[in-house]
Amino acid sequence: MEVESSNETMREMETKNGDSLQSQSETKSPSSSNSSGDSGDESSSADSEDESQQSAQLKVLEANLSSDPSNYDFHVQYIKLLRKMGEIEKLRQAREAMSAIFPLTPQMWQEWAKDEASISTASEAFSVVEKLYERGIFDYMSVPLWCDYLNYVQENDPSVSGCSADGISKLRNLFERALTAAGLHVSEGSQIWEAYREFEQAILLTIDETDIKAREAQIQQIRSLFQRQLSVPLENLRPTLLSFKAWEVKHGNVLDALSGDLDGISSHVASAYQKAMEMYIVRVHHEEQISRKDVSDTEKFQNFMNYLKFEKSEGDPARVQVLNERAITDFPVSSDLWLGYTQYLDKTLKVGNVIQDVYSRATKNCPWVGELWVQHLLSLERNRASEEVISAVFEKSLTCSFTTFEEYLELFLTRIDGLRRRILSSGEVEGVLDYSLVRETFKYASDYLSSHLKNSDGLLNLHAYWARLELSLGKDLVTARGVWESLLKISGSMLEAWQGYIAMEIELGHTSEARSIYKRCYSKRFAGTGSEDICRAWLRFERQFGTLEDFDHAVQKVTPRLEELQLYRTQQESKTFAGAMDQRENTIKKISREKRKGGLDTTAEQSPAKRQKQIAQNQNKGYEKDKNDLQIPAEVNAAVEATDKVEQRDITHGKQTKDTEGGKLQEYTDQCTAFISNLHLKTNYDDLRRFFGDVGVVSIRILHDKFTGKSRGLAYVDFSDDEHLAAAVAKNKQMLLGKRLSIARSDPKRNKKSSQSAPKERAHTGDQSGSNGGSASKRSVEISKSREPQNPHAVVRMRDGTAQLKGKTAFLPRNVRPNKPKAADEGDDKPKSNEEFRKLFISD
Repeated sequence: MEVESSNETMREMETKNGDSLQSQSETKSPSSSNSSGDSGDESSSADSEDESQQSAQLKVLEANLSSDPSNYDFHVQYIKLLRKMGEIEKLRQAREAMSAIFPLTPQMWQEWAKDEASISTASEAFSVVEKLYERGIFDYMSVPLWCDYLNYVQENDPSVSGCSADGISKLRNLFERALTAAGLHVSEGSQIWEAYREFEQAILLTIDETDIKAREAQIQQIRSLFQRQLSVPLENLRPTLLSFKAWEVKHGNVLDALSGDLDGISSHVASAYQKAMEMYIVRVHHEEQISRKDVSDTEKFQNFMNYLKFEKSEGDPARVQVLNERAITDFPVSSDLWLGYTQYLDKTLKVGNVIQDVYSRATKNCPWVGELWVQHLLSLERNRASEEVISAVFEKSLTCSFTTFEEYLELFLTRIDGLRRRILSSGEVEGVLDYSLVRETFKYASDYLSSHLKNSDGLLNLHAYWARLELSLGKDLVTARGVWESLLKISGSMLEAWQGYIAMEIELGHTSEARSIYKRCYSKRFAGTGSEDICRAWLRFERQFGTLEDFDHAVQKVTPRLEELQLYRTQQESKTFAGAMDQRENTIKKISREKRKGGLDTTAEQSPAKRQKQIAQNQNKGYEKDKNDLQIPAEVNAAVEATDKVEQRDITHGKQTKDTEGGKLQEYTDQCTAFISNLHLKTNYDDLRRFFGDVGVVSIRILHDKFTGKSRGLAYVDFSDDEHLAAAVAKNKQMLLGKRLSIARSDPKRNKKSSQSAPKERAHTGDQSGSNGGSASKRSVEISKSREPQNPHAVVRMRDGTAQLKGKTAFLPRNVRPNKPKAADEGDDKPKSNEEFRKLFISD
């Protein structure tokens, strides 16, 4: 949902100015300077200072508009200042300049029309002002603007004010247009209905009473207007009913004008009125919600969306259209509204002129939304618009700034689709549209997008489409091959580009050309398992299409290559597995240290008996015993499994084959790593692989938040050697998905310096297992240490051979109670004191 800050700007830009431009110009006339005395001098001095400030401000705004002509606020401020200064000619130019770029609000159109009407004579101004009103009602739906327009024509058009037949017909048509555009506006539409009735009643007064036939026709015209209005769910519907009854009484019908019932009214009018009231009642709540002043723009926008959903469920396209217009007037730069509106019209209304007008306004309000331009082109094609109109819309769309280059690609493809369909249609454009126009559009698209969509599926699909049309419509095999060759120059590291070229040659039966392409690409490096895939594809090709000599030659070339790739892959997997095992060991050691540390902290604060119980529980809960060896704790196994999953992810995304250099496979080191920051949060592995596709990516690791799982905008990318790493770092500050990347060489040695200062006893302990002990022995030592009870009480041997228990508290099992009376049948072999128990414990 989009409720941009531009909405607030468009609402705040109108400042009521009490004086008209005519009065402003009069203050500048010579007569205003004839005053004398001190007060006149002071007034002139103050006016002079204001004029100098306004002139300075005007120059600043003109400079700002010159450097940034698409800034909406600058245009608004410039027009406001010119209107205040009374600069009539500059004001006209400023308004025209803004209208060429942006749609103006209804208030701005009202001010413009009134200003023009006040500074020109009636004969000169009428046509100018009338055109301004027409332009204004096109931009947005506004009942006040329609009413101003109707009043202006009624008062200033001589044919209308003279009640000529042409004038009456003209104004009636204008009223009908107003009712079509805004007559269904629930809260304001009655204003247009009432103005229409007043106009018709004024005509009735001009008809001679002796002309009974003409008067009856006019009375019926007014009655019809009343009945039409009573059938529409509007505010003030009941007062309209009372006015209708009073009017009927005035013209001879016997009715109770003050009663609220429907007595005396024809059945069809009463039925239509009751239905309109029911429709109004179910809409009252929605009308109140969208009219609230105490809610935010977001809430108001959501209220409009709820109202639209309701109207669509009611199934009246005209009411949906009017409500969309009301919403757009309040939220003119919401692309969600415009997209929903245009899609609804395409599906339901299907009136060519109406739909094209809406699309024209949509793209003017939201020119940065590529989907609107695409739908506009498709709508023009559905309504069989001329090539000149479609071409003009397409050219205009390319001047807009879209969010992604994929939107430009979609626009080019839509244009090409339309040209292809029109060329192939039987009764269309023979001799008017030529395939050269399609070729020019393809070339324009390739030149425009190649540098931005390098190594992407979008660019691949564009060239594949181009090559196919060169064959089917252009009948030009040489040009089709040239299309593929141009793509290989741009995206030669994409396996799919080579496969597409080969597939075209095979489809045409050109096996020799397909074979030559295989020979060019089988030794190249591709992402993932692409290098192996292209080698095996060559063998399958020769098996299906080649001779025995061709097959033997392919085997001779491919077999050593596959062996090298397999050796390299095994080497990489071994290194990855070794790294995973190291991480596994580190995880086990870390968990062991944490458990040992946690045991000390916990038992130090507990009573002796509770401490012994806790130790026993930990031993029984966290560990599994084998008859010969100690097993890894369950918590450690879970952590190791998680580590294996992470490492497996790195292996899956990180493997990439490399070409041999000097007859040997290239060794990768951990030092050829780049650190990437400021990534777009939606960047994935494929995006990074395409971005670094020309510099030999080995593996990619995108960092994610451990709680939410979302990307942190950071990544590590491994490369095969320093040369490729340097080429990657050279891409620093380049754009990816609209974000300027920060790329730097990663230095893992800095992070290892702190670990080298750890106590040497740990390393010494690990070495005692011998050279063949391996990491398993180290793990056993750490786990064994972690299982030893961290008891602060120890047995101390004395010089005389005796032993004593030392600690904060004497060790006393629960089943030993001091000073307990001895039963008569008990012997003297049980300890009666702590000292005796100590001796017993030591002797055992």
